[in-house]
Amino acid sequence: MRKSGFIPGLCGVAIAISAPAFGQQAPVIPSSDPTRALVGRLDLERYKATIRGLGQFGDRQQGTDRNRAAVDWIEAQLRNYGCAPERIKYVYNSQGLPRDEQHATPRTPGTVIGSGEIVAGLGGARMRGITLPVAPNNNPAEQTDPRLRALNEGPSTPGPREEVFCTKVGATRPDEMYIVGAHMDGRGFGEAADDDGSGTALVMELARVFSGPDVATERSIRFTLWNNEETGFQGAAAYVAQRGPLQGKEDPPGSGRYPEPKWLAMIQHDMLLWDHGMPRADGTVAPEQRLEADVNIEFASTTRFAEQAMSLAFFFRDANERYATDYPAAVGNHMTNTDSSVFMNLIPAISLRENERGMQIGAGWNPHYHQATDRYTSYSDKDFRLGLNAAQTTLAAIAQLTGATLRK
Repeated sequence: MRKSGFIPGLCGVAIAISAPAFGQQAPVIPSSDPTRALVGRLDLERYKATIRGLGQFGDRQQGTDRNRAAVDWIEAQLRNYGCAPERIKYVYNSQGLPRDEQHATPRTPGTVIGSGEIVAGLGGARMRGITLPVAPNNNPAEQTDPRLRALNEGPSTPGPREEVFCTKVGATRPDEMYIVGAHMDGRGFGEAADDDGSGTALVMELARVFSGPDVATERSIRFTLWNNEETGFQGAAAYVAQRGPLQGKEDPPGSGRYPEPKWLAMIQHDMLLWDHGMPRADGTVAPEQRLEADVNIEFASTTRFAEQAMSLAFFFRDANERYATDYPAAVGNHMTNTDSSVFMNLIPAISLRENERGMQIGAGWNPHYHQATDRYTSYSDKDFRLGLNAAQTTLAAIAQLTGATLRK
C-alpha cells in the first residue's frame, strides 16, 4: 500500500498525504469534521434527479438546439444554487475529427487476448481479457423510443458554441483555484445519462453543496461544464485559450478579486455509472453492478506533471477510503480521451471514471457507451450509487484541499 506522497503548489508548500499502514484501522474521524458533514449533504435521489433533468434534452449533441437548451438549463440550476454562472463563447467549425473510438488494434467480437499477446489500448493501457469492438451509434433510427427519437431530431451545425462555469470564491486565497469539470454534451441519440450526464450531475451537485450559505473555503473552486468534448475537447481548449492568460491577475488592481485564479489542479469526471465487469465471450454483460465495482481515478504517466498528478490521484483515493459509503477507489496511470487531456501538461490533472478508460471502456465493457441505450432507465440504483460514491470522493478531497469549513 502506498503510504505517503506530496501535492506541491499550495502556497508553495508541499502537503503530506498519509494513509494507515496495511492492517491498521483507519483513524476515527470526529463528528465535528466539516468534510464529513459536507459529504452528508450529497443525496442519491438528488443526484439521480439531476441526471434525469439532463435527460430531458436527449443526448445534448453539440451544435443542436437541444444542446443549447441544456446549457441554459444548467446555467439556471447553478444560479438557483447560489453559484453565479458565467459563459465561455467560442466557434466550432467542425473541421476537428471526432476522438478515436477504437483501441490500437481493432478486435472481432468476443476476442480473447491470449497469453503473451500484448495489445495497447487508448492511452497505452494494456488490453487483456475479453474485448468487443467499440463503434458509436450515428443512426437516429436506432432509438426505439418515439418520444426520445423526436427529441433528438435536428442536425448538428457548425458555428458559435457556449459552455457554463461558476465559482466558489475562496475566503483567504481567492487567487488560487481547483477546477472541477465534466462535459455536458453527448452523442448516440439516447439521453447521454452515463456519458456524461453522470459527470455533469456530479459537478452540479458539488456546486450546490459548496455554494451553501454556511460553507466557506480558503481557496477557490471552479465548477465547469464543458461543451464539444465528443468532437475533441474544443470547449476545454477554448477555456484554456481564453482564461489561461488571465491566471492570478487581480482585476481591478487592489480589489482582491481574481476573475481567473491560478490553476492548482484539474479534476475531470466522465462516465461514472457502469462497472459490470468484463463481457462474456458471446458479447453479453452481467445485468447487475459487480460486487467488486470501484471508482477509477486516473492520471497520465507520460505528462510534465505526472508525479504531482499521481500524488493528487492517491490523495483522492485516500479521501474515498475515509468518506465514500459503498465503493472503493483504484488509481491507474492511463488517463486519456477526456477534457483533462487539455490540462495535463499545464497543471496536475486527474480523471474519475467507472472503468479504466483505455483498457475497459475502450475494449467494449460498457454496452451503452455512445449508444441509443444510454438512457436513465438503463441503470439501477446500484449503478447510480457508484456515481454518487465518485461525488463523495471528489467532494471530500476538494473540501480538504481548499480548507472547507462550516460557519456556525
